[in-house]
Amino acid sequence: MWGILWDKMIKRHPFNKLTAMTVKKLSKPGKYADGNNLYLQIDISGARRWILRLTVGHRRRDMGLGSTMIVSLEEARQLARLYRGIAKSGGDPFLERQKERGFKVTFAYCAQKVHELNKPTWKNEKFALQWYSSLENHVLPKIGKLPISQITSSDILNVLSPIWNTRTDTARKLKQRIRLIIKWARAKGFFQGDDPVELAEQALPRKKRSDNHHKSLSYKDVPDLIVKIKESKISLPTQLAIQFTILSACRTSEVLRASWDEIDMQNLIWTIPAKRMKTGKIHEVPISSGMKDILKDAKDKIGSPDYIFSSDQSGKELSNNTLRLAVQKRLGVDTTIHGMRSSFKDWASETTNFANEVSEMALAHVIPNKTEAAYRRGNLMDKRRHLMQIWSDFINNNQSKVIHAFPQKGDKFGK
Repeated sequence: MWGILWDKMIKRHPFNKLTAMTVKKLSKPGKYADGNNLYLQIDISGARRWILRLTVGHRRRDMGLGSTMIVSLEEARQLARLYRGIAKSGGDPFLERQKERGFKVTFAYCAQKVHELNKPTWKNEKFALQWYSSLENHVLPKIGKLPISQITSSDILNVLSPIWNTRTDTARKLKQRIRLIIKWARAKGFFQGDDPVELAEQALPRKKRSDNHHKSLSYKDVPDLIVKIKESKISLPTQLAIQFTILSACRTSEVLRASWDEIDMQNLIWTIPAKRMKTGKIHEVPISSGMKDILKDAKDKIGSPDYIFSSDQSGKELSNNTLRLAVQKRLGVDTTIHGMRSSFKDWASETTNFANEVSEMALAHVIPNKTEAAYRRGNLMDKRRHLMQIWSDFINNNQSKVIHAFPQKGDKFGK
């Protein structure tokens, strides 16, 4: 049976159909198949060359293997086998050939590829044009010709520093775009090592707070804010992201980039990688009952496979600006999401008798005092879990009595 099928397949898709003599005698313009998508192409001009048809990234593409005057039939078959193997394994034969020829994968090349890849998913042509033109104006003249593998935090600083304090919005957008390009290059195997954008951020000057910055919200008003959020017409991903940020007392960026592979529902711990932390160290966040409910809603109602609080099922990351506008414009509350961390700190200091280091560790603050830092070598997970559960209970039930670091007789919360 298998012999019959094989014979039929050979007749339908013959292998090694051409011979060296046939190749020499053929002269009529056209395309002649050798099998396995290898063709002899004879142009009207009489030029004769080898063509290999490949499928790369779900696209059919033709690769020229050279003139018959340079590449023999057998050599063309060997090249075809090589590049077919690369394509079947998920690689890009065209890039591999460029590498062999000494082609350097530059930052500009990667930027162009990321632009081409994402352009169909962007909201309009104008945005796609602005996205790339911003790179042409500020980034490519400085680092475009550099091999992507050699890009360092120093190069990123060279791009961002001149506009960091004068054109803050442009600098922020460029930082995000450079990070996306580096991320793509790492996924393709063109870049290795730490994210240079993350390292550059640590060296950039902190932006000065303006006199009219939004104040933090009194912790007494946080439960009412949560009610407002739940009753609003704000999109579900934004609602859940705001609530999760408040409940976890984490930074907005840490929440918006949270992915499902960081969540351990069995042990109720969210582990934020060091590369995403301001301190550069892994941060473990205990998951309270309120956070657990939000994660369940995100899984059931958003269903993004990557970012937990993506804007939709396509997996796009929500922006800080989306959350800020939701609170300040849609809800009319004069505060920032980041200000909720201050609300949490005030609540912990004024209504609980937990030691200061417990709330400081919950906020993942840098410890300036060496003695206190030595004391805090542990992660205080049990105490932090208790504290965050009480914070969750306070927000959802509006409890206001003084809370003890460990359950006292008569306490009913945190169970």
